[in-house]
Amino acid sequence: MTTKRKVTFPSGDVTLTGNLFLPDAPSPSPGVVVAGTWTSVKELMADRYAERLADRGHAALSFDFTGYGESEGEPRDYESPELKVRDLRHALDFLAGRPEVDAGRLGALGVCAAAMYMSAAAVADERVRSLALVAPWLHDGAICAEVYGGAEGVAARRKEAAAARARFEETGEVEYVPVVSGTDPRAAMPMEIDFYLNPDRGGIPAWPNRFAVMAWENWLTFDSIALAPRVTVPTVLVHSEDAAIPEGARRFHEALAGPGEFVWTTGDQFDFYDQEPQVTTAADTAAAHFSATL
Repeated sequence: MTTKRKVTFPSGDVTLTGNLFLPDAPSPSPGVVVAGTWTSVKELMADRYAERLADRGHAALSFDFTGYGESEGEPRDYESPELKVRDLRHALDFLAGRPEVDAGRLGALGVCAAAMYMSAAAVADERVRSLALVAPWLHDGAICAEVYGGAEGVAARRKEAAAARARFEETGEVEYVPVVSGTDPRAAMPMEIDFYLNPDRGGIPAWPNRFAVMAWENWLTFDSIALAPRVTVPTVLVHSEDAAIPEGARRFHEALAGPGEFVWTTGDQFDFYDQEPQVTTAADTAAAHFSATL
């Protein structure tokens, strides 16, 4: 039976809080760090996937990034690829130091935007020996232009980000908009999305549904497709043509330097967060991949 333990560990000068899921299996087990969508807290989808991996024999760590959920850090709810990659490396430190985990067999699973951050961590940290990317959001400048209203849309968001950054640096005040809203055109995702707005799914109190406007700059300029030629570890992607930006996942897969497997299935982006059969398909695929490569 899987054991869940609340844990804390340092990342820079802050303390991060997470959940360590341990399998009912002989120790030490291979370890996997798990993370979810942009702006998410661990309860939205990372916990779900970490528990599924533990059920399948892997120690798995989900956690709140700096400034999110139960973790320390200011500003709050600020999407920073640089900070998130830093946190992932400290999460690997934590996993590698646990007696239940084999430090020589560490992997990473990223859902949606965490696919970008896990890929960057794999490039930066040789301890990551295997990657699983679920419904991966993988973008570059061209894809951002397609998603965010062309060059003008991107430029407008970057201009808003610069103004919000200047205000923060002058006053310490963070300007927020909703992550998801069907009524606010400035929302990061200006649409009705049941997963995020439904309290029985992701619309939980631990997730405040706010996006720091100054985060647009680093989000829009983060080129994850360029990482692929530097990813040498075995990688599996699980995606659907009806999910988010499958073209980015295709281009990333084609550019991988190491062995890559692509599993195409069905479902929209949000089905992979908490719905069946998508979660089981992705968890089974990831677990089999880690068993074969760690």
